[in-house]
Amino acid sequence: MTKKRRGQVGRLSADTLVAPRCQVLRKGQEVMLRWILLALLFGVCASGSDQKKKKEKSPPRGWGNSISWVANYEEGLAKAVSSKKPLMVIHHLEDCPHSQALKKAFVADKSIQKMAREDFIMLNVVKETGDPNMAPDGFYVPRILFVDPSLSVRNDVTGRFSNNLYTYEKGDMELLAENMKKAKLLLHDEL
Repeated sequence: MTKKRRGQVGRLSADTLVAPRCQVLRKGQEVMLRWILLALLFGVCASGSDQKKKKEKSPPRGWGNSISWVANYEEGLAKAVSSKKPLMVIHHLEDCPHSQALKKAFVADKSIQKMAREDFIMLNVVKETGDPNMAPDGFYVPRILFVDPSLSVRNDVTGRFSNNLYTYEKGDMELLAENMKKAKLLLHDEL
């Protein structure tokens, strides 16, 4: 057994000086690490919610940047009911020459753009909605259908073709404008 010498009781060795500092640094590092992890977690959550917000809005896909587009069919139906405006659904494909020609004519027509912006809930889709009511006479593109706030697809607002009732071509902008006015008029007459 070693005896403690007098005067050694209050004296600290080099080991006892270093150990407490290392523990303080480790605790400080733990606190700093926790703050860094918390900041990273907050950053990831914030960026995830930004991405979700971006996904919620449907891109115009060239159909009109000044138009507010709904993200999906379900949102369009809900907004049609709450706003008492008709839903206009444009089915198209990016690589379809008929869809591209219709898109250019649609964008170039200022009266159609104005009505779309002010009087309709607008949805453009490149994938089918899954609702059979959205294809009353078949699955083809381009096709434009109108849904009133009572959630009925308007089969009395059609294009000029007898085989593809809901299709429009680039030369049909006058007919489309008339049909948009008709959809608004029918809505106000029936409600």
